[in-house]
Amino acid sequence: MTSTIDHTPTEPSAPVDSAAPGPSSIDDRPAGAPPARIPAIRGPQIPRGEEILTPDALAFVAALDGAFAGRRAELLAQRRARAKRISAGETPGFLGVSRSVRADPSWQVAPPAPGLIRRRVEITGPPTVKMTINALNSGADVWMADLEDSTAPTWENIISGQLNLFDAIRGQLSFTEGGKDYRVGERTPTVLMRPRGWHLCEKHLTIDGRPLPASLVDFGLYFWHNARELIARGAGPYFYLPKLESQWEARLWNDVFVLAQDLLGIPQATIRATVLIETLPAAFEMEEILYELRDHSAGLNAGRWDYIFSYIRTFAHRGPEFVLPDRSEITMTTPFMRAYTELLVATCHRRGAHAIGGMAAFVPNRQDEGATKVALAKVRADKQREAADGFDGSWVAHPGLVPVAAAAFEAVLGERPHQIARQRPEVKVQAADLLDVGSARGAVTQHGLRTNISVALRYLAAWVGGSGAVALDNLMEDAATVEISRAQVWQWIHNGVRLAEGPTVTVGLVRRLLDEELARLGRTAPDPMRPRLAAAADIFAYAALGETMPGFFTQYGYVKYLLESGLRMTGELRPEDLRMSERV
Repeated sequence: MTSTIDHTPTEPSAPVDSAAPGPSSIDDRPAGAPPARIPAIRGPQIPRGEEILTPDALAFVAALDGAFAGRRAELLAQRRARAKRISAGETPGFLGVSRSVRADPSWQVAPPAPGLIRRRVEITGPPTVKMTINALNSGADVWMADLEDSTAPTWENIISGQLNLFDAIRGQLSFTEGGKDYRVGERTPTVLMRPRGWHLCEKHLTIDGRPLPASLVDFGLYFWHNARELIARGAGPYFYLPKLESQWEARLWNDVFVLAQDLLGIPQATIRATVLIETLPAAFEMEEILYELRDHSAGLNAGRWDYIFSYIRTFAHRGPEFVLPDRSEITMTTPFMRAYTELLVATCHRRGAHAIGGMAAFVPNRQDEGATKVALAKVRADKQREAADGFDGSWVAHPGLVPVAAAAFEAVLGERPHQIARQRPEVKVQAADLLDVGSARGAVTQHGLRTNISVALRYLAAWVGGSGAVALDNLMEDAATVEISRAQVWQWIHNGVRLAEGPTVTVGLVRRLLDEELARLGRTAPDPMRPRLAAAADIFAYAALGETMPGFFTQYGYVKYLLESGLRMTGELRPEDLRMSERV
């Protein structure tokens, strides 16, 4: 018996359209019903794109948009309102409105779905052909196919990614490079797809000139084409949900799942979703998020870089007491980070859900065996700590790390697929523990400042060229690395932080270091990167050097660099494409 949540007066609600298309076909409607709306496709044609952008699939996405775009807009407005309150002095904390959910010991999430019982090692990456095949042949238990932070959201990447997933799920994906054939083996991981977050739009699909929510586009196309096939193969349509900030956003996703299953005639609770707890507001609502998704929940994941970025962004205008040191000093054993992971494990296991640990981003380097040995030892220690703390699995970015992570969890779990039965009643995390930024020891150094600038520039130069997962300094980086790097630079500037070496961080100092790094990269960077350095510097300056801290660099970079170049190919650029955000 589950408890009933106490609805807050500000919780938006939108009725699901009862006249939405029926389950067997999006055109299977009662006589006299209005025709299904088909989104307009803007931008270049993608090879085989018509296999994904079918009329039925587009009408399905349009049905989701019609039912939920308004609520999405209201929830994004709530995000902005909460951000203003916190900037004005409000302190985040556990919500009184949902205390009854946290206090009720009786409810549990649904038991693990087929293919989601054992999740010791999960490999992540964008669904490019080569990365898809390598991930599926990696020996991991799960592959998180990422259309979010590790995919630069060009139209080609989004549609090609959907095509690669379509082929991979049907066992028909292959690739040839340098005379070598790549094919998917017989034993493959369970696939979870991560769509883009609620804050992003897909401007290549519009209805009445309004771009569709990127979350619904990514989810809808994947679900429409693959849900039945996945079920027939003994798994199901499973997802990772990024950037959630509240239980109400989880409820919105749950309602999307309910409608989507109804439209396809698929039993309720077939969909499963793991939520990334990678924003500070969500850390205070872990239990409520599980509750809202309880029939579709597949647990929670600890997303380190984005969580720290969210911490900085949440308190951007609250002064020096929230300043963090070099990001290399902030580890998962830093007290406020450990409070976050301890709470996540305890919350998940109390409710019968998997707790999945953070990313090991190291990329083994055959040219530097010494550095590789040291890095693998760090990865091993990190995964051993997670397994000892109660996590049921963890992320890796490279197939070479799969055996390392697997061994760490096997040493703790033995033959057990997970350790959900291990409760953590001793964990008593308070709001103050999650907010204890003073527990982050360390200095702000010139090396840390230069590293943030250098990594951000190199990643952004690759990103504007269409690459979202980039190996830099033996680490696989994605958009989260840029977000924390530029947020730290902004925070240090606006709080007049003094470097350990003496100088104060100012816009002038950062611009000088930026110019030095641009000059160095102009001499040493690979040829394809050099023409994109100016765009990378522009995005970095927008995200790190302005008077206010922007929400996400991806919104600016998308409309100015990724979107324009695609639309110019067909001469369809319109002034409204340069808007920074959407008001639905």
